Amino acid sequence: MNNQILSKSKAPRELISYLRSPDAIRDRCMELFVRVMEGDSPIFSCDLTQMDKVTDYVIEVIRSEYPDLQIPFHSRWRHFEAGGISRLSHLDSLLNGMSPLQRALSKFDLAIISVLLDAGAGSRWKYHEEETGLDFPRSEGLAVASFRLFCKGGFSGDILQPFQADAKKLQGFSESYLATEFQISADNYLVGLSGRCKLLQKLGKVLLSESEIFGTDNPRPGNLLNYLLTQSCNNKIPAPKVLEVILRGFSEVWQGRVEIEGTKLGDVWYHPAVSEDGFVPFHKLSQWLTYSLLEPLQELGYEITELEALTGLPEYRNGGLCIDLGLINPKRPQMLRSPYRVSSEVIVEWRALTLILLDKIADTIRDKLSMSAEELPLPRILQGGTWLAGRKIAYEMRTGGVPPIQIESDGTVF
Repeated sequence: MNNQILSKSKAPRELISYLRSPDAIRDRCMELFVRVMEGDSPIFSCDLTQMDKVTDYVIEVIRSEYPDLQIPFHSRWRHFEAGGISRLSHLDSLLNGMSPLQRALSKFDLAIISVLLDAGAGSRWKYHEEETGLDFPRSEGLAVASFRLFCKGGFSGDILQPFQADAKKLQGFSESYLATEFQISADNYLVGLSGRCKLLQKLGKVLLSESEIFGTDNPRPGNLLNYLLTQSCNNKIPAPKVLEVILRGFSEVWQGRVEIEGTKLGDVWYHPAVSEDGFVPFHKLSQWLTYSLLEPLQELGYEITELEALTGLPEYRNGGLCIDLGLINPKRPQMLRSPYRVSSEVIVEWRALTLILLDKIADTIRDKLSMSAEELPLPRILQGGTWLAGRKIAYEMRTGGVPPIQIESDGTVF
């Protein structure tokens, strides 16, 4: 892929800003969706007659999990409660005595680190939680592992301030330390160990270089909170502003990705059928992180606005739901037997279709439940929701709940 292709209609800085926006995510994904619906894709077809079946399945899952329809945001905080364990009360007890702002800073540190470590774990790994005796695979396992490591000061370089993540500790983070704390071995193999560790190391360096956002005295990811509060107005913070700051602040974390004039774009990929420059942005982890930072902001008394501007998360649970229930159909059966790189046209197109279909699924669910977008915003539908439904149908259809299409992950995307 030529990573220096530029838009014919946008200057480089303008293009970078555009590709970091939710509008660009939907615009570029819609191009691929329209192409598929017109029958011009050799990879996938879409069958919208299956929408009722899909939404009925998701609603059944929602009513099972949240019978009163009081659904929280789809965020990392839900995974910290895996197995029905009240770990957040334990965290609150550790942070007792701190000011509300200090507690929020620690929660920002935890959420950011945990989300960055949340790329797909693969089917061969699980985390055994000594405190409960429970085993957790996949995303919940990564959440519990990172939570326990945070609570014992594993991301802090200051023994007097254990409940933080800071540049000093992250820069020197080693693979052996992460492997030990996450219980990784030949028999308990975690996908992308090296990529995850390099991500933390690079984060440590970014914290030092982006002092406007992360501070100078004690650079830490949670200081993003202080910067966001300067961007608020009347105690309101737009969700797209949170995403914008995340994409700007963490830009240099993403190695080996598309660049424009030295700026790394992150979760942006190339598809030849997309107009002008071929760039298709998703920003899955960054939007997942955005959703995960909203609750600490709300705890501080800030109102989050423009939630619907953010998009659904194009990852294998939501995408798997669409394939398993017939909304998305691969045109070649062998596609379900071979793994694909994240940069492949197959995965880029699958993610794009998933993102557009999540909007359509959300609209249909709201119609069936007679609820508005304000009453049932997309982050709640994802939680209630499509992610849980995608996991449920995967376990019904395949041993281990693996996705229908296999992905070669480097530990930094899904």
